[in-house]
Amino acid sequence: MSKEFFSKEEFESRWKKVRYSMKEASIDLLMVISPTNINYLIGTPAKGYQEFEVLFFPIDSEPLIIFTRRSEVEMMRDHSLADEVIGWGGREPEDPIEILHKLMLKKKLLNRRIGLEIPPYYLHPLEYKKITEILGDTYILDATNLVGEIKLLKSDAELAYVREASKIADSSFKAGLNTIEVGVSERDVSAAIHFEMFSKGGDIPSSPMNFLTGNRSMYAHGEPSDRKLQNGDFMHLQFGAHYRRYCCTIGRNICLGSPTSRMREIFNVTKSAGDACIAEMGPGVEVKKVHNTAKAIIESAGMDQYRVHMTGYALGLAFPPTWVEPLIVDGGSTRKFEPGMVIAVEPPIFSYDDK
Repeated sequence: MSKEFFSKEEFESRWKKVRYSMKEASIDLLMVISPTNINYLIGTPAKGYQEFEVLFFPIDSEPLIIFTRRSEVEMMRDHSLADEVIGWGGREPEDPIEILHKLMLKKKLLNRRIGLEIPPYYLHPLEYKKITEILGDTYILDATNLVGEIKLLKSDAELAYVREASKIADSSFKAGLNTIEVGVSERDVSAAIHFEMFSKGGDIPSSPMNFLTGNRSMYAHGEPSDRKLQNGDFMHLQFGAHYRRYCCTIGRNICLGSPTSRMREIFNVTKSAGDACIAEMGPGVEVKKVHNTAKAIIESAGMDQYRVHMTGYALGLAFPPTWVEPLIVDGGSTRKFEPGMVIAVEPPIFSYDDK
């Protein structure tokens, strides 16, 4: 994702929403660490998330400063809306948090009410510890989900990218399906899907494909292997297609040849649960109600012990290693669905007893 993917007005609208939430939380300066949130606010295709980086997002119109590893500086300058790009490391080893401290002193960014993101995957515990030490007596608020909550409600421009991702997902699934035959390996099918995905303008997925066949199909997550497909195989396939980093996932059960009655039973229960979720979804509907609907269908079929994964989750802008946004469709949710949300529906059944 880069600044060219959206209009300046789109970005300014996002800034306004984030600053409103900052004001509500009494935050003067937001330290944005999640790469999806950094990209949401300034746009950039850079891979700085592999090491420490942070965007300083102020409550007022002060410059937007991005602090990232030295190798990403030029790309950030060319393709992001950051007013200032400052690099660390590169030619010689440096402790990014020590350089961060000097930067915050120089730019007078300390002694404010700071909202700090503490995102999974992108902030090492030792880096977090050092950050809290350098901030000292600075007032710190956990702002991990502040931007994420705003991102849940997509603009028309964002939804257009999700729809394009869905077209790529459908086309890629068909390419994989056309490859399936006896003797073909799981890797061969995966290769066909990825070739189609990239050929149609898709981006690198933010999470590896799940493709498991035969006895392996009862596992919830697993990458394609060298296993050769056999007649009668039941298959579990799930992957995400991305367009300009916006994701649409697809999950399907497949059988090579004639399915057994047990395969049909598992498939039909899963499909019924998914269809019921979709039928019940709508603005103002409680998230947990949709989850409980799926759970009841699976439970009534005597398969609740095989419901080992979540019923669904929100999707959107995504970077490795995950495409899940901060909304999970489960029984503990207190949220309601709202217009602009993108939800993956996948009530699961993974029966180890049928291995």
